[in-house]
Amino acid sequence: MKKTYHGSCHCGAVAYEVGLDLAAGTFRCNCSICTKKRNWLAVAAPEDFRLISGKEVLGEYQFASRKLHHLFCRTCGIASYAWGESDELGTFYAIAVNCLDDTDAEDLVAAPIAFIDGLHDHYDAPPDETRHL
Repeated sequence: MKKTYHGSCHCGAVAYEVGLDLAAGTFRCNCSICTKKRNWLAVAAPEDFRLISGKEVLGEYQFASRKLHHLFCRTCGIASYAWGESDELGTFYAIAVNCLDDTDAEDLVAAPIAFIDGLHDHYDAPPDETRHL
């Protein structure tokens, strides 16, 4: 069941609200940036995401195919969400579930986690090793 969550960066300059069903699944990826950041993400549709504040302090980083816009607060450095486009999803938001301010431990523990082999561009399959993710 979709709930409205509020998310933010560490200093609070970037804030948003997003409709997510964490029970529908989250994911972790083994691509180079997700591994370094130990990302734990959930996907949201554009109509379920609303930036409340912080557009002026957002920095952006892109690499490889440049299809994903990795956004971060230029004040505190926290990357609380990204957005991108894919053939399967169209435009989407990748929400860092650890940056959701009003989740509780039970919701996070119950959220299924899929593992994605982004390192080899196999977004529909898990990597051989997931223990470090």
